[in-house]
Amino acid sequence: MTPDAANRGTDWLARADLRPTRQRLTLAALLVGDGQNRHVTAESLFAAARDHGERVSLATVYNTLKAFCDVGLMQEVTVDGSKSYFDTNTHDHPHFFWEDDGTLTDAPSDQLEISRLPAAPDGAEIASVDVVIRLRRTSR
Repeated sequence: MTPDAANRGTDWLARADLRPTRQRLTLAALLVGDGQNRHVTAESLFAAARDHGERVSLATVYNTLKAFCDVGLMQEVTVDGSKSYFDTNTHDHPHFFWEDDGTLTDAPSDQLEISRLPAAPDGAEIASVDVVIRLRRTSR
């Protein structure tokens, strides 16, 4: 891991006032170390950590991703009600879910237009609207 990646990870954790444990620093550097936003699953982040020679359990990865979401560093995007992706871009934006390979990517926000939502039931308010557009590659 490069010093720049480690520094970006450390700064990212500091923004949320999270204690910089070894595991959190490692995972933060993998998530934001290159300055790019990314979508990961717990399994893909676990594999990336192992590929970098880091010793971290899958349970620790899950717990760390949940902690990152709880403090607003990431957002969880659930697809199919069972598969969770974690996104370092926390601004409201839609996603493309590529069914063929199970990847999640950002969709252009400026092309999405929601003109009306149904009224929330009595005693409830709309907290957020998640838009996941499912795609399947076509043969040409």
